Amino acid sequence: MRLLRSLLVAAFVAATPSLAAAATERQEPDIDMYAHISGRCTTLKIAGRDFGCKAVAYFHGQQGRAHFTIVLDDPRDASHIISFSGETSRREQNDIYELQVDRMLLNSKDRPKVDGLPVPLVESSTGTCRQLGILSTRQISSIACTATLSDGRKYELQFESDGEPVTLRRIRQSSLEEEKARARKAERLECRRKAALAKVLPRDWTAYVIRCLADDDEKPATAAQ
Repeated sequence: MRLLRSLLVAAFVAATPSLAAAATERQEPDIDMYAHISGRCTTLKIAGRDFGCKAVAYFHGQQGRAHFTIVLDDPRDASHIISFSGETSRREQNDIYELQVDRMLLNSKDRPKVDGLPVPLVESSTGTCRQLGILSTRQISSIACTATLSDGRKYELQFESDGEPVTLRRIRQSSLEEEKARARKAERLECRRKAALAKVLPRDWTAYVIRCLADDDEKPATAAQ
């Protein structure tokens, strides 16, 4: 699970090309679906070099861009991640999904960082990813990707599933106002809980909750908030 969480955080950044154009400005990714596929990379060639892989995931964005993201097994670079990315896809058959690759997102320990995470280098490319299986049924058998950059460097992936069901997560995007409303509701519930524990009399309940909420407003925001 720790690997999945690390992959998710890193790939969120890798799947947000706008960060590469403005590395000093934090932007939220538009990812609405994430899938981790368990298995092994039988082939992973990066510009002529052979690598193994630690994890493979698929990300889909609200605007339609999709990414096949690979965490490389690179002892010299724990941040070595690549993504085959594209906006155009099709299904020749129900269980064959093809993504036209127009970008490679390349991440490494030497890239600039935002919030402590490397910002990917975005390279124009031509290529294709072909997935056998259906995500909605949580069964994927293989993924094959090839891409060539404008300078001729080539990227190649052949991934074989181990048969385990795909871990599929749909990610709900919330507006700032929705997040504030949820936080305010949580604060009210917490103040009511405190009032109950303190055995506040019914006639003093409203005043207690108002004071409690005011005290919360005066507390400094934490990094997590």
